[in-house]
Amino acid sequence: MPNRLADATSPYLLQHQDNPVDWWPWGDEPFAEARRRDVPVLLSVGYAACHWCHVMAHESFEDPAIAELMNELFVNVKVDREERPDVDAVYMDAVTAMTGHGGWPMTVFLTPDRQPFYAGTYFPPTSRHGMPSLGQLLQAVSETWRERRADVVAQGAEVVRRLSDAHTVPGAGEPPGESDLRAAIDVLSGELDARHGGFGDAPKFPPSMVLEALLRHAARTGDHRALAMAEQTLEAMARGGVYDQLAGGFARYSVDAAWVVPHFEKMLYDNALLLRVYAHAWRATGSTLHEGVVRDTAGFLLRDLRTAEGGFASALDADTVVEGPGGPHSVEGATYVWTPAELCHVLGDADGAWAADLLSVTEHGTFEHGASTLQLRTDPDDPPRWSAVRRRLLAARADRPQPARDDKVVAGWNGLAVAALAEAGALLDEPAWIEAARACADLLVRLHLDEHGRLLRTSRAGAAGRNAGVLEDHGDVAEGLLALAQVTGDPAWLSLAEQLLEVVLRHFTDHDAAGAGLQFWDTADDAEQLVRRPRDPTDNATPSGRHAAAGALLTFAALTGSARHRQAAEAALDVATLLARRAPRFAGWGLAVAEARLAGPVEVAVVGEVDDPDATALRRVAQCSTSPGAVVAFGAPGSSAAREVPLLRNRPLVDGRPAAYVCRGFVCERPVTTPDELARALRPAGSEAVHDG
Repeated sequence: MPNRLADATSPYLLQHQDNPVDWWPWGDEPFAEARRRDVPVLLSVGYAACHWCHVMAHESFEDPAIAELMNELFVNVKVDREERPDVDAVYMDAVTAMTGHGGWPMTVFLTPDRQPFYAGTYFPPTSRHGMPSLGQLLQAVSETWRERRADVVAQGAEVVRRLSDAHTVPGAGEPPGESDLRAAIDVLSGELDARHGGFGDAPKFPPSMVLEALLRHAARTGDHRALAMAEQTLEAMARGGVYDQLAGGFARYSVDAAWVVPHFEKMLYDNALLLRVYAHAWRATGSTLHEGVVRDTAGFLLRDLRTAEGGFASALDADTVVEGPGGPHSVEGATYVWTPAELCHVLGDADGAWAADLLSVTEHGTFEHGASTLQLRTDPDDPPRWSAVRRRLLAARADRPQPARDDKVVAGWNGLAVAALAEAGALLDEPAWIEAARACADLLVRLHLDEHGRLLRTSRAGAAGRNAGVLEDHGDVAEGLLALAQVTGDPAWLSLAEQLLEVVLRHFTDHDAAGAGLQFWDTADDAEQLVRRPRDPTDNATPSGRHAAAGALLTFAALTGSARHRQAAEAALDVATLLARRAPRFAGWGLAVAEARLAGPVEVAVVGEVDDPDATALRRVAQCSTSPGAVVAFGAPGSSAAREVPLLRNRPLVDGRPAAYVCRGFVCERPVTTPDELARALRPAGSEAVHDG
């Protein structure tokens, strides 16, 4: 019989609806029930594409004996971390504090007052490798609750107190300056894997935001070291197994240092961020490798993640369900890996052997059971042959069992996709990508904006979820709308971004009582009260809420001249000043925004009829500028854009011809009328490292 999760909209929760565990969704009711029964709460947090979440579910949550123990001793609550990033953040901090590491599935034992007192991640059904079995753990925790209640309650209160103290976010009082950004480059240079690209050792996550910061620093300063670090990493990832060499798109991370074997789940946020940074890398270098990644990753988004409503699904699963002797079971990577024999079966002996050599598919294998991931370590010596082989392999792969798709639409991640597709579409002259960005933005406005102009976190199959959007959602959706405004010239997107940023300033900020200036919170002032209000300043898999807001605030200020928004952006960047010297890998987007701030950012107003070839040529040069964070507004004199976009106001034609005004802080240079003049006006200090597009 289905449990209480049967009415959920989250695909992750629905995966557990038939468990014998009596799961509750997050809310007041399970904690009231725990208080009534005088038992702890077992909180289990994961997400639909998570491999080890599937493993623990199959091993334990589907086991009647373990489920019976869970139901007898605890009230059990299941949370989708992607629907409730606030709940996930608060208790992940507790897991990390108690164990020294975090991850999913996350398992936390709470008092009925929601205070964590014991925590971990994955627990096996039988004890192994020094880990207790889940059954042993359940009994031990329950016994401790019954026999040492006062100690448990005191420990939970102490954990919450320490976490609250630890998350007082100290800022430097000012945004990163020139010396801070140079120091960040020095630290990153020391952390670079000089052999394989990327930073640090395995596992390796694609450092999309750090790469954006490096590209911007190189463009602003001419620092070839920054460009070289970005280029090496971008090429290494694009040639490795972490990138899908057949269909495009990146896996979430590589389990090894050389980008060979991925953890196969494909997340929307990774691919949106990487699409954007590869587009910017192509703009800077003209690399055909980067262009191919952009085209194939955009194709992956539109083909595999786009929903019927025009949004983008959260993820493709790491696992594929395959039939076996014992019935269907989940296998990680089964869709994607190959043996030499399988290549020959699809392609014939000659092409199969050629493809195996090209794609590093060996008899020994690079993955499990003698299979290999596909790598493209060198360019093919016969590009037409490679194109034909690729098509045939992709067609054969389509006949294999496919990974499940988590088809919920997350507002913030879709905002990242809007920005990436809009900018990439403009740079590579792909109107279909821009139209997809527009359709996604329409969905976000139509379905995710509530009656108060605030975002809801998720939707699925055209129905909005109940969970409030967090700071990340409002910042990233505003970022996407501002990118769309610049690419389409439609001022309505600018107006909608302004509404979201007003929500940010009213509900996600306050002035620190100690006089530390404007403070940013990840949840709104009227959001559900958890054991503490989360505020994580670091950029991890996605931009932190405060840095997402900073980027959108700075862009909006550049398009409108608003000092209020610029000052708020600078306040949001003050933590990045400290991280720049200590841990720049965790401030990638903050550093990228800081680069834009130091560059101006440059403001370009192009006046002329939209379909005028001369105006189009000027707009093309402006959009291809590598100046960090440069903004572009365009429209004809007297148009709605000229009336509603402050950067365009009172900008006349020059002798009846389209013209471009290059400004900083709304102080403009003499207008120019030719693409060459505009290119010279926009050329940054590092122009020798810049491709003219």
